[in-house]
Amino acid sequence: MRRLLHQPLDPVCRKIRLALAEKKLAFETNTVRPWERREEFLALNPASEAPVMIEPDGTIVSNHRVIIDYLDEVYRDPDGGLVLLPGGPVERAEARRIAEWFDVKFAEEVTLNLVDEKITRRFLPRDLGGGPPDTEAVRIGMHNVGYHLDYISFLVERRNWLAGDMLTVADLAAAAHLSSVDYLGNVPWADFPEAKEWYARIKSRPSFRALLADHVAGMPAASHYANLDF
Repeated sequence: MRRLLHQPLDPVCRKIRLALAEKKLAFETNTVRPWERREEFLALNPASEAPVMIEPDGTIVSNHRVIIDYLDEVYRDPDGGLVLLPGGPVERAEARRIAEWFDVKFAEEVTLNLVDEKITRRFLPRDLGGGPPDTEAVRIGMHNVGYHLDYISFLVERRNWLAGDMLTVADLAAAAHLSSVDYLGNVPWADFPEAKEWYARIKSRPSFRALLADHVAGMPAASHYANLDF
């Protein structure tokens, strides 16, 4: 069985879970804590970062961007599931650009200030930054969410999906990040109906079911989190 070593609320790990499900590839997950730098995990990925995917034949693929490219090269047949980077070079470049927007820009401006502050720091030892959230960082993250929802609205007013007419890795990356923030109830959906409608389409796909079942001990999800009609 294919294995994915991951952190449940880490958006780049969630992106890979969505990609595998959209590819219709069976897999099981194992939760890891990369900051512990365990020898067995370092042997799989010396960078000590999740996600790491282990194929049934033992092939090890690490780094979320590398995994996406690997999945589309090895399992590209459209009959087997979604093509993550469809079209020609221009279309694939646009999908990569938008995915990078969320994996880097959104991560720095929102995810780190909300998900990492409110959840990840609870599990980190003190010497690695563990402790209560930084209220100023949380305030900044809350302020920045709207900027990115406005950009999503701009895109979907002009396209069927974020990068064009087809669902791509761009949509999976954006939805993965927003789902982590939405777990906390920190996405002002009511102010951005176009973005909300796009997210509802993603949220209702079968690939999203496992994400909606995630639970962080001691921190339940927002009441609307798993509701498809939110």
